[in-house]
Amino acid sequence: MTAGLYFSHPSSLEHDPRAYSPAHPDTPERLRAIERALAGWDWGAWQRREAPAASEAELELIHSARHVRAIAELCRAGGAAIDPDTAVGPASYRAGAHAAGAACEMTRALMAAEASVGFCAVRPSGHHAEADRAMGFCLFNNVAIAAELAIRALGVGRVFVLDWDVHHGNGTAEAFRHRADVLFVSIHQSPLYPGTGPLDDCGTGAGEGFTINLPVPRGAEEELWLSLLEHVVLPAAVAFAPELVLLSAGFDAHAADPLADCRLQTSSFAEMARLLREMARAAQIPLGAVLEGGYEPQALGECVRATLDALGGEGKARAGARVLPETSNAAAQVSRYWPL
Repeated sequence: MTAGLYFSHPSSLEHDPRAYSPAHPDTPERLRAIERALAGWDWGAWQRREAPAASEAELELIHSARHVRAIAELCRAGGAAIDPDTAVGPASYRAGAHAAGAACEMTRALMAAEASVGFCAVRPSGHHAEADRAMGFCLFNNVAIAAELAIRALGVGRVFVLDWDVHHGNGTAEAFRHRADVLFVSIHQSPLYPGTGPLDDCGTGAGEGFTINLPVPRGAEEELWLSLLEHVVLPAAVAFAPELVLLSAGFDAHAADPLADCRLQTSSFAEMARLLREMARAAQIPLGAVLEGGYEPQALGECVRATLDALGGEGKARAGARVLPETSNAAAQVSRYWPL
């Protein structure tokens, strides 16, 4: 079995919102920086694969047919700004379809035991996109589509989705808000765009307890993120007993990132990836990551390389993160639903 699968597609470089927003931070340079960082990397047992395009039916696992059609028509017409943050050009639908297709194909391969871990280096990102709305640089919700595919088509009963992008994954949260077969966890800075994800939002109805929001203050450093992951997130995930782990891998909580105010380092993401990998390995379940944010290109490239090393490596994660006051507050909320 291949140790890891890495999915990408040239169309990710063709999506460029700067035609409508010249200073837009989501540029093709982000992926070029990742490729530069991986140029001398020892791929070892990792295998590169070209991502297919998601079908309309796959996109409609999460999105309305109206939304999918609207994005396609807007791109065919030459593109436009959808909102102050989100714009499409002629190639954006193709890029979005391949980004979602990468997440779907990775999930199929993982569930077929072709590899134990995977990573999708694609754009546009997805975790802000809601069923009928593109927003926050996102057109289609790549991770949510992959999770739904796993459940509907691949016989998976429970999916754990962790979103460590510095912005709350509102689109993914809304997709599964009423569901008990997806445990969605988001660690994110607050206050910050999109303004959602308070600690007391735990899901709705049958999904109560299956949404875990862990807002952190501006300036939050590695110690707090690791404490939340080790003492709140992973114990809840183990109790949930998922059959698949999906990671919305945003790297904009890095100290160098211009869009937020957290203070993680490249090594912080590697450590979080090791902790997540150890949980997945102990449970003998596959783990797939999909790129979300990260807007300082050099830092992004370094973080992706470090994350790939951690996901595919053998090094042990550090243990015993200190329980901080914010961790205790979060644990008190989450322990209403999960043994921690």
